[in-house]
Amino acid sequence: MTRLEDRQTLMAEIASACAAGARLAPACGLAGIDLRTFQRWRAEDGQVRADRRPEAVRPRPAHALSEAERARMVALANAPRFASTPPARIVPALADEGVYVASEASFHRVLRDQGQMRRRGRARPPRSAGPPSTHVATAPGQVWCWDVTFLPARVQGRWFYLFLILDLFSRKIIGHEVHETDQAEHAAHLVRRTALAEGIHARALRPVLHGDNGPSVKGTTVLAMLHWLGIAPSHSRPRVSDDNSYVEALFRTAKYRPEFPAAGFADPAGARQWAAAFVHCGSLASGCAIVAASRWRGGRCHGDRRIRCAR
Repeated sequence: MTRLEDRQTLMAEIASACAAGARLAPACGLAGIDLRTFQRWRAEDGQVRADRRPEAVRPRPAHALSEAERARMVALANAPRFASTPPARIVPALADEGVYVASEASFHRVLRDQGQMRRRGRARPPRSAGPPSTHVATAPGQVWCWDVTFLPARVQGRWFYLFLILDLFSRKIIGHEVHETDQAEHAAHLVRRTALAEGIHARALRPVLHGDNGPSVKGTTVLAMLHWLGIAPSHSRPRVSDDNSYVEALFRTAKYRPEFPAAGFADPAGARQWAAAFVHCGSLASGCAIVAASRWRGGRCHGDRRIRCAR
């Protein structure tokens, strides 16, 4: 349908072209309408006539569904056995019983008019997911990162597990443990020990602990411990492989150091000794340019503008 405003514009342009000497039929063809269309649009008094199709009175089809039939279809669709069933299964089920009420398309149309064609039954409506939350550390103790990595043993197929917590701002390793198994209980114990060592119980704002989606850092035991400590958990976004890049980069640095045993560790005691030495080196040479992590964490370099810019 053509709007009344568009009809008036076309009629005025065609009338202007005819007044300038153009013939009516070529002017109508150039405007994209037929001559008979132009004549139908023009009323007897010379005004532009609006489309009368929306106002037309159309007779009711003889085979249209009555109100009683529509009510029966709605009642059948809302019956307990059909409450969570689409019309594609309602009609065949009734046909097996020798009952025909209406076609599948009629069921669709009637239920759509009643607003019952979307997620029938116990299906939950979709929820709009907001943008993922991000955390920015402007001082030490605001955001912690943690992860677990494999430490090879000398026996093939055996591993030790290094649990490590890193302060995001200062890049200081504030907690670590080496265990023979990758269990959530070990992670919960490390978080509790680190929180007590850092004294977060005396802080007004508790840190955010960010990790990946591994089972050892998302276990119920870990979440209960974080809730008890008042630490907000944070996890990597779906399909984002580098959301915990600081700890993963630290693990790569650790395993490519010359003193890392290529043949593996003989026992957990050796792995713990190596981890303690690496943590000590990491506290002396952090990722903050030429400043040690302990100095950044202690706040002794915040007045040096040149070092802050270099970071």
